[in-house]
Amino acid sequence: MPEWSWRAVGLRYLPFADSATPELPLGKLLRLSLFQVAVGMTAVLLIGTLNRVMIVELGIPASIVAVMIALPLVFAPFRLLVGHRSDHHKSVLGWRRVPYIWFGGLLQFGGLAIMPFALLLLSGDSHWPAFVGEGGAALAFLLAGAGLHTTQTAGLALATDLAPAHVRPKVVALLCMMLLVGTVAAAVSFGFLLTPFSELRLIKVVQGAAALTMILNGVALWKQEARHSHPAASDEAIPRFRDAWAAYARTGRAGRRLLAIGMGTVAFSMQDVLLEPFGGKVLHLTVGATTTLTAVLAVGGGSGLGLAARALNRGADPYRVAGFGAVAGLIAFASVIFAAPIGSPILFAIGVAMVGFGAGLFAHGTLTASMNMAQADATGLALGAWGAVQALAAGLAIATGGLLSDAVSNLALSGRLGAAFISPATGYAVVYLTEIVLLLFTLIAIGPLAGQGRAMAAAGSTSFSGLTERQAGPARLGGTHV
Repeated sequence: MPEWSWRAVGLRYLPFADSATPELPLGKLLRLSLFQVAVGMTAVLLIGTLNRVMIVELGIPASIVAVMIALPLVFAPFRLLVGHRSDHHKSVLGWRRVPYIWFGGLLQFGGLAIMPFALLLLSGDSHWPAFVGEGGAALAFLLAGAGLHTTQTAGLALATDLAPAHVRPKVVALLCMMLLVGTVAAAVSFGFLLTPFSELRLIKVVQGAAALTMILNGVALWKQEARHSHPAASDEAIPRFRDAWAAYARTGRAGRRLLAIGMGTVAFSMQDVLLEPFGGKVLHLTVGATTTLTAVLAVGGGSGLGLAARALNRGADPYRVAGFGAVAGLIAFASVIFAAPIGSPILFAIGVAMVGFGAGLFAHGTLTASMNMAQADATGLALGAWGAVQALAAGLAIATGGLLSDAVSNLALSGRLGAAFISPATGYAVVYLTEIVLLLFTLIAIGPLAGQGRAMAAAGSTSFSGLTERQAGPARLGGTHV
């Protein structure tokens, strides 16, 4: 078969193969996306695997576990500052983004390296005072969370700097997909490696993840950002963060956009820790059946990302894509709610897949809109704002969803809400109804923005192209987004 035929096969059947360009070859694109795999792996450890290990195997009180898991959120607002500083960073080696991604990886490594020992101290399996274990665990979670936020913010900005504007939606989809792949692969791998559980296995697995984080970030960064790609005189004043934020806030109704991102993220995240318990308690699904929900959610999310990339590549408005994601979420949560009274696992599975599908559309649409709105000298700030709002909203939503479900369930099962609501499904249903209401408000917030995203993308492509040529010149190197 001639060579051109093989190329045609690749473009047609390999996911996101057409996101490569002469300036951004597929190999470099996939290599840069590895930092997303590292982020996904760290997130699984912080939120999923260690959550269960601390409570079940190590016997740490749930209240302490909740505080530890919430600590990485403390750093989320600083994504704005990280993005702003990386926009104007002056490096002797001529890099802006690489130092932040690299040191973010070091923070992840440091946090994960000390984490298993800190958790063992926290569990009381030592002669040290209790505050030593608590302080060590808090430091480990804080370092890992700070590294995760720093790496992803600077990585998004680097991708925006280097990716040609016309392939931006496809690159966004690829990097979101790699985050999903890293999350699912890490969850399955950690579950396998920690069975049967032992403290020695915990140390090996978590520290192995720390080493793998450094390897993935190192490979991802190799020869991605051109040196001296953003030359600046040594006496050039760095804009104050307050001034840069004021300028960003005046651009393209930024406040409404961030409000929509926050509400939509809360709406899609409140159910994160509730779907599997709902399937087990209400629909009486087995442990194996509820475990497959992760895969169903991932397949739905991947489908949403792929469809969003295809639509945006054909010129669709990113806000409209995000709006369609919110509409898909309305259908999804309605399906999950109605699965309880009719006792239908199939309808429940369809609803779970639709949750992932809608979340994929919404995340891709809002991230692409944020990238399109980013000015040449404030890319990191714009993407830091997206990341900060998204991370804070997701963390608060997960906590709120669990608290609201427990509170309503206790009232319902005690009979205080009436005989008609004495059911284990009541608390979950209230959370899903809350998410439906939030999605409706999200649509109201997005509505006036529709049409703006396409115009900004068209206007920004010329300036972006010119910026790329000025910065990288003939020696320009490839890059990607998140």
